[in-house]
Amino acid sequence: MKKVTKAVIPAAGLGTRVLPATKAMPKGMLPIVDKPAIQYLVEEAVRSGITDILIILSRSQSIIEDHFDRSPELEAKLAAPGKEKMLEECLGISNLANIMFVRQHQTLGLGHAVSMAKAFTGDDPFVVIYGDDVIWGEDPVCAQLIRAYEEFGRPVAGVSAVPWADVSRYCSLKTTPLHDNYFFVDDMIEKPKKGQEFSNYSILGRVLLTPEIYDILAHTKPGAGGEIQLTDAMAEYSRTRGGMTAVEFTGKHYDMGNKLKVVEAQVELALQHPEIGEAFRAYLKEFCKTL
Repeated sequence: MKKVTKAVIPAAGLGTRVLPATKAMPKGMLPIVDKPAIQYLVEEAVRSGITDILIILSRSQSIIEDHFDRSPELEAKLAAPGKEKMLEECLGISNLANIMFVRQHQTLGLGHAVSMAKAFTGDDPFVVIYGDDVIWGEDPVCAQLIRAYEEFGRPVAGVSAVPWADVSRYCSLKTTPLHDNYFFVDDMIEKPKKGQEFSNYSILGRVLLTPEIYDILAHTKPGAGGEIQLTDAMAEYSRTRGGMTAVEFTGKHYDMGNKLKVVEAQVELALQHPEIGEAFRAYLKEFCKTL
């Protein structure tokens, strides 16, 4: 079994759910305290043992490339005495992993975006980190998926139980318990209509795939929303190629395409921030007295 060292981050979405903030700025660059959302995704991958990352962008998103690149002018300014920590942080961003970029010329869906990673992943298994989904926890979700892959030898989906009323916004998996928080999956459906649901377990932002997915994606027709859905390809894999494993992951999920969840991420992670956490907590306590 090959070691999982590659990750793909599809980040080419238009961010329409969080306009006007994303009119000129990719939603991946929305700040959570002092880091853009996409940096949290990259750091999760690195913490999980990933060394090579492909970020899939659309046009006008070169700011993401710039963020992970060196900045000689800024670094020169930060070379002054007393700014060593800031310089170390900036240099660290460009050294997180071997990060590459490819442009998705048309936003034809998540499945289409993943299909563009074939040359990058080759014959290796790889993690897909959905660009909208920041998941914060001590145990990185990518690492949780990798452990499941190493145990069962099948592609893996990171799942969570969502309210039944919300299943139609996500996908629904047909699951059979294995042990602990592991399930066997032999079918799934994207954005099911009422009565089509298998369960209220939905994929939330992380999957681990094997190269067989590319042959399936090559003949996957547009599905929900008129887009090529990765879920449709995984459903075919689950039905015809021995199934997948689902991991009910630990960690707090934040949908960066949801304005309320963006604010929740900023507040909750600010409370845990080593520099401002205590001061921000005190501020919130005083502010709440005025409500």
